[in-house]
Amino acid sequence: MTPSLSPAVILTDIEGTTSSISFVKDVLFPYARRELPRFVREHGHEPEVRRWLDAVALENGGLCQDAMIVETLQGWIDEDRKHTALKALQGMVWEAGYRDADFTAPLYSDAAAALRRWHGEGRRLAVYSSGSVPAQKLLFAHTDDGDLGGLFSGWFDTAVGGKREVASYARIADALETAPGDILFLSDVVAELDAARDAGLRTTLIDRREDYPEPRTDEAANGHPRATGFDGVDAEA
Repeated sequence: MTPSLSPAVILTDIEGTTSSISFVKDVLFPYARRELPRFVREHGHEPEVRRWLDAVALENGGLCQDAMIVETLQGWIDEDRKHTALKALQGMVWEAGYRDADFTAPLYSDAAAALRRWHGEGRRLAVYSSGSVPAQKLLFAHTDDGDLGGLFSGWFDTAVGGKREVASYARIADALETAPGDILFLSDVVAELDAARDAGLRTTLIDRREDYPEPRTDEAANGHPRATGFDGVDAEA
């Protein structure tokens, strides 16, 4: 397939790209750590919650008390461990937090405006983040700029593979039924952009001063087009 003159799909990362790295680190993770004990006390009997708690227990030698399971999960949060059970339970806790309006997800204003504009132009939007797909959907449904979830037609997490693996981006292109050259990937991580480029995707480094005080130019950008916000992304190239 011959790529079109401009990308048909814009695939975006979240942390450091559409929203600040600090939101997950300073708001979501501490909230999950703090609320997990109460959440497990109130919902630990529910089948979907119990499933993940039992999975953690079995993996750790058959922990028999929920309090011990919670301590294990809190330790994993402190370690920033990428574990399926932890992601699932965090997502449930965050869902309650969003629903109760304990917090909303702050997006960079240029990101919200550009996402709406690109969607209005007929471009398909998709997300690829290390956070679980349910967590991604929660975030975009509860932003400071309103519910943006409906703008997206594709959601991808590390179930398709690691974000620094070339094969992951090939799988995403297949799932989107789009030629790799018709996809523009936006991320703040150069190694992710390298993998996407090697898979044939177009790329742009999002180099926000709020997250990266020292500009990443020349060799630091490794040949990727660079923008300090979504308003600087060339979506026509």
